[in-house]
Amino acid sequence: MTQRIQFSQTGGPEVLEMTDVTPAEPKAGEVRVKNHAIGLNFIDIYFRTGVYPAPGLPSGLGTEGAGVVEALGEGVTHLKEGDRVAYAQGPLGAYAEQHVLPAEKVVKLPDAIAFETAAACMLKGLTVQYLLRQTFRVQSGDTILFHAAAGGVGSIACQWARALGVKLIGTVGSQEKADLAMSNGAWKTIDYTRENVVERVRELTNGDGVPVVYDSVGKDTWETSLDCLRKRGLMVSFGNSSGSVEGVNVAILNQKGSLYLTRPSLNGYADTRERFEQMCSELFTMLESGKIKVDIAQRYPLEKAGEAQQALASRKTTGSTILLP
Repeated sequence: MTQRIQFSQTGGPEVLEMTDVTPAEPKAGEVRVKNHAIGLNFIDIYFRTGVYPAPGLPSGLGTEGAGVVEALGEGVTHLKEGDRVAYAQGPLGAYAEQHVLPAEKVVKLPDAIAFETAAACMLKGLTVQYLLRQTFRVQSGDTILFHAAAGGVGSIACQWARALGVKLIGTVGSQEKADLAMSNGAWKTIDYTRENVVERVRELTNGDGVPVVYDSVGKDTWETSLDCLRKRGLMVSFGNSSGSVEGVNVAILNQKGSLYLTRPSLNGYADTRERFEQMCSELFTMLESGKIKVDIAQRYPLEKAGEAQQALASRKTTGSTILLP
């Protein structure tokens, strides 16, 4: 038997339960990974609460982890038993001691990168890769706005932007988070609890605004983000931690300066094995070079996944959080 976290109904953290299950045998094209560390992400909360529907109930939870290949299904040739691996996509179920998923979603992990590091940054790091290198390919000297700059994604974005010579303005909710974002490479920070974000962005850009805003907050920052953009700027809405943006009249993009809008996702970019491997290679290179260091600020035992999610949702966390089976 093996243990996993599952939920039989949507709701608060209390719906998560630790259960004993029989380890699944991988089918053709699949692999079973013995998890050494598991990533915690806001999207997990969306599934638990029903913002994103699970394929069926009861359901496992989580899509990110790192560990060792334990069993292979027929036809898997790029992996073997005992390989150190990591993953960020695939079916729900990473909150478990063992996880079965398509082998094409699993990548070999370089020896220099620890399991905990990989579990803490696969989804977040690949998100930053597509945001900064594909959705809007930032260039040295650009000034950009990134919300939640002290969070898991934001902490990596600050470092990656600094490595590229990009001036990242990061929004934060406290002086502690401002200090963290600055230490990670943010050019400037704006404390949205006591500063007017739009006015401060305009001040920092000599009235021009920024060419791109990266917004994972959603409803609470939608108007603010649009008002920070220069004419023909790009609004990148890649999350909704405060709730989904709804009831938007697209004419507002015209009114605020012929703006562009995109709602990207990792699955939309890592949509082929080749592209997935290229993205992982770039992330791993940044980690191995030391240009990106992953701050694992919180570690929880797997059975306390609900408590970990509650801390994340209440914005009490900084950096990355992992679960340990």
